[in-house]
Amino acid sequence: MTAPSHPPLKSITPTTATPHVAPQPVDTPAVGEPKGVAEGVPIAVRPDPQQGDGRYPVAWLHICAPRGAVPTATSKCLCGRDRSAVGKARVLALITDHEAHRDACPLRTPQKGRTAA
Repeated sequence: MTAPSHPPLKSITPTTATPHVAPQPVDTPAVGEPKGVAEGVPIAVRPDPQQGDGRYPVAWLHICAPRGAVPTATSKCLCGRDRSAVGKARVLALITDHEAHRDACPLRTPQKGRTAA
């Protein structure tokens, strides 16, 4: 009886003792953008071209009123004001109080005795 023939087993390819050097690209003349820079990406840091109008947020009113759940609200201001309310009546009162704070906030209204610079 003869032994069944099996396909030959894979073997590891022998490595050489000296490493091969990868081929290097041929030098090209330096014209235009440096190589390796994506198209449309600025090379140097530039000032932001979008200039604001000088306004920035001072106070935030966050209201969460999911359907069928108890509404909640928070009113925060950079002047240090931080209030919250739970329930429909208290949330409505906080909204009114937040609107009134706009006129009373020391960051939004000039202080008496201060002179403009």
